[in-house]
Amino acid sequence: MALENCLRVSTVGMARPQCIHPFSSRAKIVVPNFKGFKSTLSNPSLKSTTRNFRRSRFICNAREAVDEVRVVTDSTWNNLVIASETPVLVEFWAPWCGPCRMIAPVIDELAKEYAGKIACFKLNTDDSPNIPTQYGIRSIPTVLFFKNGEKKESVIGAVPKSTLSATVEKYVEI
Repeated sequence: MALENCLRVSTVGMARPQCIHPFSSRAKIVVPNFKGFKSTLSNPSLKSTTRNFRRSRFICNAREAVDEVRVVTDSTWNNLVIASETPVLVEFWAPWCGPCRMIAPVIDELAKEYAGKIACFKLNTDDSPNIPTQYGIRSIPTVLFFKNGEKKESVIGAVPKSTLSATVEKYVEI
C-alpha cells in the first residue's frame, strides 16, 4: 500500500530502488532476498551461473501513505495531531493494560481501511503523561477523535470495531 502511494520510484545503485515522496520523513522497507531459480541440471559447474542477490532495500519517504498506527508523544503532539489537516484518531494506552491490547488490532485495521483519509496515532500514557492530563483521560483505552485541531469525540473502553468505524465515518469527508 505504501509503495503504491509514492510519487516516484528511482533506482540508486544496483538493486536499491528508492521511493520518493516530497511531503514526509524516511522509512525503510526491507524486501526478502531473491535466491535465484533452482537448477535441476546434473552438471554442477552450470549451477554457478545462478546469482544470489543482496537484500533489496526500498526507502520510502511517504510516511503518511503508510497504513499503520504511529506513535505520538508530548513533544510531537502539536505537529502531528493539532496541526493535522486530516481527521485524527488517537488511542491512549499503556503496555500493562489488557483492554488496550484487545483494541490495538482494531485500531490497526481502521488505519489500513481509512489510509489517506484519517491519521491514526497511539500515545503511551506512561511515557507521555501531560497530554492525557490536559484532555482529562482517566481510564484507558480511550480513543479521541480530532478534526482541524479540535477534539470532537471520545470513546472509552475496548469497544467493537463497528463502534469505532461509525465514529470515524462521521469525520471522514467523502
